[in-house]
Amino acid sequence: MARDAIDAYLRLCPWGHRTDAPLFRGIRGGRLTASAVEGAMRLARAALGLPASATPHALRHSFATHLLSAGGDLRTIQELLGHASLSTTQVYTGVDDAQLMAVYRAAHPRG
Repeated sequence: MARDAIDAYLRLCPWGHRTDAPLFRGIRGGRLTASAVEGAMRLARAALGLPASATPHALRHSFATHLLSAGGDLRTIQELLGHASLSTTQVYTGVDDAQLMAVYRAAHPRG
């Protein structure tokens, strides 16, 4: 479903797509900025009657939490969120220490 949605987006994108270019772009074709996303979210909140707590950060947190609760791999979620440190992802998703250590041990087994 996600691949189909991205393909549909790319067909409608007036700038075409190169593999070295950002996938999502702003109104002038440049990199999509945080302020553009925040503005779009503000409009969506107003149109849908959502509370002020519905923010891009809240969506990002929900995304990570839902992936994790559905059995997503913590390392993959770390990569999707662009975190350099696994501990950042742990804090972000509310992962407990036991789960973090299990992932660490699986990724770095002792020989």
